[in-house]
Amino acid sequence: MIKNYFKITWRNLLKNKVFSIINILGLAIGISVCLIIMLFIYNELSYDRFNKKSDQIVRVTFGGKMNGEVMKESSVMAPVAKSLMEEFPEVESATRLYNQEMSGKITYKDKTFKERGFASVDANFFEIFTLPFLKGDSKTALVEPNTVVLTEETAKKYFGDEDPIGKILNFKSWGSSKKVTGVIRNIPVNSHFHFDFFGSMADVPEAKSDSYMNGSFYTYLLLAKGYNYHDLEKKLPAFTEKHMSPQMKTAMGMNLSEFKKKGNDISLNLQPLTAIHLHSDFTNGLEPGGDIQYVYIFGAIALFMLLIACINFMNLSTAGASKRAKEVGVRKVLGSGTSDLIKQFLFESVLFSIIALSISLAMVKLALPAFNSLSNKELTFSFITNPILLIGLFFTAVLVGILAGSYPAFFISSFKPIEVLKSKRISNQKSFSLRSGLVVFQFFISVLLIVGTIVVYKQLAYIQNKKLGFQKDQILVLRNTYQLGAKEQAFKEELSNDPRILSVSNSAFLPAGPTNTNMATTFPDGDKTLIRRTNIYDVDEQYIPTLGMELLKGRNFSPDFPTDSSAVIVNEALAKIFGWGDDAVGHQVNYFTNIDNDYTGNYHVIGIVKDFNFKSLHEKIGPMMMVLHHSPGLIIKVKPNDIAGLISSLSHKWENFNMDEPFTYTFLDDDFNKVYSSEQKTGTILGIFSALTIFVACLGLFGLVTFTAEQRTKEIGVRKTLGATVSQIVTLLSGYFLKLVLIACLIAFPLSWYAMNRWLQDFAYHIDISWWIFLLAGFTALFIALITVSLQAVKAALANPIKSLRTE
Repeated sequence: MIKNYFKITWRNLLKNKVFSIINILGLAIGISVCLIIMLFIYNELSYDRFNKKSDQIVRVTFGGKMNGEVMKESSVMAPVAKSLMEEFPEVESATRLYNQEMSGKITYKDKTFKERGFASVDANFFEIFTLPFLKGDSKTALVEPNTVVLTEETAKKYFGDEDPIGKILNFKSWGSSKKVTGVIRNIPVNSHFHFDFFGSMADVPEAKSDSYMNGSFYTYLLLAKGYNYHDLEKKLPAFTEKHMSPQMKTAMGMNLSEFKKKGNDISLNLQPLTAIHLHSDFTNGLEPGGDIQYVYIFGAIALFMLLIACINFMNLSTAGASKRAKEVGVRKVLGSGTSDLIKQFLFESVLFSIIALSISLAMVKLALPAFNSLSNKELTFSFITNPILLIGLFFTAVLVGILAGSYPAFFISSFKPIEVLKSKRISNQKSFSLRSGLVVFQFFISVLLIVGTIVVYKQLAYIQNKKLGFQKDQILVLRNTYQLGAKEQAFKEELSNDPRILSVSNSAFLPAGPTNTNMATTFPDGDKTLIRRTNIYDVDEQYIPTLGMELLKGRNFSPDFPTDSSAVIVNEALAKIFGWGDDAVGHQVNYFTNIDNDYTGNYHVIGIVKDFNFKSLHEKIGPMMMVLHHSPGLIIKVKPNDIAGLISSLSHKWENFNMDEPFTYTFLDDDFNKVYSSEQKTGTILGIFSALTIFVACLGLFGLVTFTAEQRTKEIGVRKTLGATVSQIVTLLSGYFLKLVLIACLIAFPLSWYAMNRWLQDFAYHIDISWWIFLLAGFTALFIALITVSLQAVKAALANPIKSLRTE
C-alpha cells in the first residue's frame, strides 16, 4: 500500500512539476524562516542559563524617582550584599562585581597587549556563577589583594603553553602588578557579562564603604532552592528604610519618609538572573542587552509565516483538485473508499512537507552566516543536527503535512464519481469562502509587516537627521592619548598647528560612542530638597566650539578667568529642574562626593549650553553640567578635504613620540551610528522577513487565482466568444481578489498603528506615524497582489475558447 502511495505521489509530482515546485518551495521558505527565528529566540532565552544555579540567582537593582526624574540602575551600594546576607536567612550567599572600565596595556616579559575587560569581584564569585576553573582553586583564588583570574583564551595569549599560576602581570595603566591565581574556561557567549580578567575586590577601596547613598557594585544573591524571590522583595522597603534613612537625614536633612512625602521614591528591587539580558532597560548595564519586544515580534513572524505557508499549501492543493477530479472518480468506481483516498492525499501532503523540511534545512545552513552578520549572533547549524531535534523536526513536518493537507484531502475525496466523470464543474461555495478568508489573513499579516518596516526605517532616518545639539560630522576622536602622559599637551599643540585642523579639545567625555562617565548628587544654592543625579563632563575651553554646541546665556570657560576652576556650565534641562530658567548665571550648584555623600563645595554657574543629546535617543535629555578639568583624550574638528592625508600625518606625529602602541582613531558620526546598529539591523531583518512573507502570500494568491480560473474556464470561453476583451476578463478575475487585499488593509491599518506606536514609545524622540505610511503600505500590497493575479488572469484570458467549449 505504501509503495502504491509513493508511485501515485511521484507520478502526480512529475505531471504537475511547476505546481508541485511552487507548493513545496512555499512551504520550505515558511519552515526555513520559522527555524531561523526559533534559533534566534532560543539563543535569546538561553542567556545565563549555563549557570547551574541560574534559577536561584537574582540581581539587586536600584530604582526610584527624584524630583520627577526616574532612576533605574543595575548597580547598588557597596554594603548591600553583606547586609542582605546577614539579615535574611533565605539569602544563602551574596557576591559583587565592580566594573573597572580599564583601557590600558598589560605586559608579561616581552609581550604587551592593550586590554579592556577587567572586573573586580568578591572571593566567592565563582562559587555562585558556573565559570569552571581549569587551574587554581576557585575558593581561594581572589582572597588576597593583587591577584587575578584569567580566561583560558587570555592565559594562552600571555603565557602560551607555560603554567600561568604564580606568574606576574604588570598593569602599566594602573602602575601595579598582579599575580595570576587561576584560569577559567572562556565565558559563554550567552552571558550578560564578558571579562577577560577578574581581580580581587580587596583592591577596590570603595568596596569597604558603608554608604547607602551611592554605589556602583553589581550585586547578586544566591537564594534558597525553590524560594520565590518576590517574597524577599516585599521585605526590601523596610530594609531600605533601616539602612538608608539615617544616612539621608545626615546628608540631605530629611529621612526617607520625609523624602517620599515630597513625591520622591527610592527602592531596591530584585531581578532574576535569566531575565537580565531581555529586560536591560537600565542606565548602566554591563553590556547592551536584548529586548523582549523583539522576541515577541519575531516569534509572531515565525508563527504567522508557518501559518501562511500551510495556508498556501491548502490553497494550492485545492486549486489543483479539479485536475485530479477524474482520477478520484475512476478510483471510486474501481472500489476505492473515501478513507483510502484521504490516506493517499494525506500521504502526499506529508511527503511534500518532509521534502520541504529537507530543502528548508539546506536553506537555513546557507542563510545562517548572513543572519548572524545581521543580528550579531553566533547561531550554528550544528544545533539543528542534534538527533533529538531532528526527530522533533521530522514529527513537526508530519504534523504540518497533516494539518495543511487535511482540508484538501477531505475536499478532493468528497467528489462524487458520477459528477466528475460527466465533467461537471466541481464547486463548493463554503470552501471558496474559506480560501478567500485565508487570503485576507495572509495579506493582513503582509500589510502589518510592510507598515512595520516603513516605520522602522523612518525612525532610523529620523535618528540620523535629528538635530542633536552638537556636530558629529568631521569630528576625529583619539581616545588613547592618555598613554602620552606629560607629552599629551605637546602632541595637542602640534595638531593645532596643522591648517587642516580647525580646533582641538582635551576631553574623554563624548556625546556618542564609548565615553567616560561621571555622576554627582547635586542641588541648587544649598537647597537639599531639590537633589538631582547629574551627569558631569570634564572639558576644556575648546570643547564647546569644537563640537559646535550653542551657548544660550553667559560665557564659555576662559584662561583669562582663574576662578573658572570652580565654575560650571549647565544645560537647559538642569537650569529648568533647579528653577532657574534662563537666569542660571550667577547661581551655585552644590554637590556631594560619590562615596560617602559628604558635602564638599559648590560650583558657580557661568553659562547655559543648549540641550544636546549626550545619551541615546531612547532617553530624554537629562541634567548635565560641564566643569573645567583635564581629561585625557583628544576631540579634533577637521576640514573635509584631505582627511586621508591628515590621518597619515597624525599617525606619523604619533610615531615620533616613540609610542609602542599603534595610532588609533574613530569618527564621531561612526560612533553615533553604532549606538543604533541594533535597530538598523533589526530593520533590515524585518524587511527581509516582510519580503519573504509577501512572497509566500503571493504564492497562495496565485493558487486561488489558478483555482478560480479553472472553475470558470467555460465561462471565460463563452465571454470571449461573445466578444469580451482580454482586459475585461482580467478585470473580472482580478477585481474580487483585489477586494480581498483591500479588506486585509483595512483590518491591518489600526492594528499596525497600535503595534508600531507601542514600539516608538521606547524612544524619547521619535516620528509621528503619518497617514501616508498606511497609504503606501496599502498601495504596495495591492500592486504586488495585482501583479500576481494578473499573471494567471492574463493566461486564462488568452486561452483558446474552443478548447474550453468543445465538450459542450
